[in-house]
Amino acid sequence: MTPTEQSRLASEICRLAPVVPVLVLDDLAHAKPLAEALVKGGLPALEVTLRTACALDAIRAMAEVPGGMVGAGTLLTPADVKAAKAAGAKFGVSPGATERLLDACAEYELPLLPGAATASEIMALLEKGYTVQKFFPAEQAGGAPYLKSIGSPIPQVSFCPTGGISLKNARDYLGLKNILCVGGSWVAPKDAMAKGDWAAITALAAEAAALR
Repeated sequence: MTPTEQSRLASEICRLAPVVPVLVLDDLAHAKPLAEALVKGGLPALEVTLRTACALDAIRAMAEVPGGMVGAGTLLTPADVKAAKAAGAKFGVSPGATERLLDACAEYELPLLPGAATASEIMALLEKGYTVQKFFPAEQAGGAPYLKSIGSPIPQVSFCPTGGISLKNARDYLGLKNILCVGGSWVAPKDAMAKGDWAAITALAAEAAALR
């Protein structure tokens, strides 16, 4: 799968909803009801970060939820890519980009949102054919004003910014021409998951889905 094909598919996924939930799961039992709650609220694209022991099993469970499009976040190595694809991930997200990681996504045909934070990183990925990228860490790297500025000299690239984004500042990003969606964890608070309050998460998802 070429970078151009990956970006085309990534664009389609990013356009499903204005927010992609960034999920850190410590309890596998939460995976399926969490996915169901988020999809019901209007957020079908789900990023499960590979930061916990149950992350891959969570991807497997979420992949079975009708209407959902589950992906793997925090991809750092080719082994991560292989494992994510085998678990049923439909897309991948990385905080940055290395040649080995990009090659692995091409080999395993996993559409990737490669991470970038500087003009040079964005240009290097664009040169390879990646026209849809993750901007990370968004708030710490300059936020919406930075992305607005980048859009003038590099209009060919669209972004899914993540990192420090909440309901309060999401619209600052979503109002920009070069933003397809944002990634955020606020739609799946740990206290709601711990209590099994899936209705509250559905309500947060619906609120996020209505941002644009």
